[in-house]
Amino acid sequence: MEDPKEFLSIKSWAEEDRPREKLLLKGKAALSDAELITILLRTGVTGNSALDIAKKILNRVNGDLNELGKLSVSDLKKMEKGIGETKAITIVAALELGRRRQATEVREKPVIKSSRDSFDYIYSEVADLSHEAFYMLYLNRSNKVVAHKLISTGGVSGTVVDVKMVLKHGIETLATAMVAVHNHPSGNIKPSQADIELTRKIKEAAKLIEIILIDHLIIGEKKYYSFADEGMI
Repeated sequence: MEDPKEFLSIKSWAEEDRPREKLLLKGKAALSDAELITILLRTGVTGNSALDIAKKILNRVNGDLNELGKLSVSDLKKMEKGIGETKAITIVAALELGRRRQATEVREKPVIKSSRDSFDYIYSEVADLSHEAFYMLYLNRSNKVVAHKLISTGGVSGTVVDVKMVLKHGIETLATAMVAVHNHPSGNIKPSQADIELTRKIKEAAKLIEIILIDHLIIGEKKYYSFADEGMI
């Protein structure tokens, strides 16, 4: 029995059957190769929906995405009615990105074992700043950095840090530990009373969501102060 959707444009389908909406509702893994190509094509032509064209493209290469990836823009334009230069370029670019992703080696996340590791990880980002900036490093159970976030920037003598934003990123990254980092453009790495109080606030707030603040670094010119090393945390 023929699928009644074959006689309707994609816009007329139930929302959960439309490739774009399906991706949003069910995730990218729920889509077939043809549905993913449909998203790239965006529109069909009279008598053929974008999904129809996508299926015909795949049929021409026997469903082999590797073979599809070998085709040029010119090859794709000749393959099916409705594939113009823009659509062909989009398909070629998408498949090339997939090829490059596959070829890229998985980069090992750096592990934070000491205050020096934290310093080495973030120093290049704060070394030349003429204003204060506050970062958080978010770590997994193995103390590998899963993300680092710029929380706030300020003037030459301070920056305002929203603890709620610190925790928000911790939850989003599923962190189990964190390292706070900020710079002192003056080069003086001695913590102020405000630095000490902020460290306490972050540490206490993080406990409520079972994230440990393991250190707070203050970075000056090629040197740093570690709250952990100094027994201040």
